[in-house]
Amino acid sequence: MAKKEKRFVRTSVESTGFEENSVWVDRETGVNYLWHFTGHAGGMTPLLDREGKPIITTLLEEKE
Repeated sequence: MAKKEKRFVRTSVESTGFEENSVWVDRETGVNYLWHFTGHAGGMTPLLDREGKPIITTLLEEKE
């Protein structure tokens, strides 16, 4: 059986213990998302450029 590839990959993280900001990229669309949480609450939103369009990243295939 083929190994199922994860759809989202974390490309950046900043953490202080109780708070975290990280950037996740959707492998299918290339859209970047910001994930932020503090304590027990969190949220995710797409990252946008100056024109309000989603930031797109092309990911290279990871070596296994």
